[in-house]
Amino acid sequence: MMEIPRQSSPVEINKGQEQPEKVDYFKYLGSVITNDTRCRREIKSRINMAKVAFNKNNNLFTIKLELNLRKKVVECYIWSKDLYSAEIWTLQKVDQKYLESSEMWSWRRMQKISWTDRVINEVLKRVKEERNILQRIIRRKAN
Repeated sequence: MMEIPRQSSPVEINKGQEQPEKVDYFKYLGSVITNDTRCRREIKSRINMAKVAFNKNNNLFTIKLELNLRKKVVECYIWSKDLYSAEIWTLQKVDQKYLESSEMWSWRRMQKISWTDRVINEVLKRVKEERNILQRIIRRKAN
């Protein structure tokens, strides 16, 4: 059971002699629902799923394919996991930074650039892209 408080009065629900477990969040149909109605846990979960998918198919993204083809594969396969249900997110500055860092992580891994190499602008130049993950979310919200 998850209680989303509107007032300070506690809610008591009993099923026979036992009381159901109270939780702060749960996963429903792949989405994380929290009692504070924030999206941060959902965003982190989506980013983690995208990173796992990237690491599972690391060879596909880092082999010597044409750059445009690898970019399309990353956008279709990784960002679709990253941005699933992004239309309903209310993004705060911290959430935007998580998403932008996820985008940069994908481009870095695709180019085999270590995170310790301080080459932010160089990464974007190598993949011939700009940071655009937040614009994608704005476009999704507009449609």
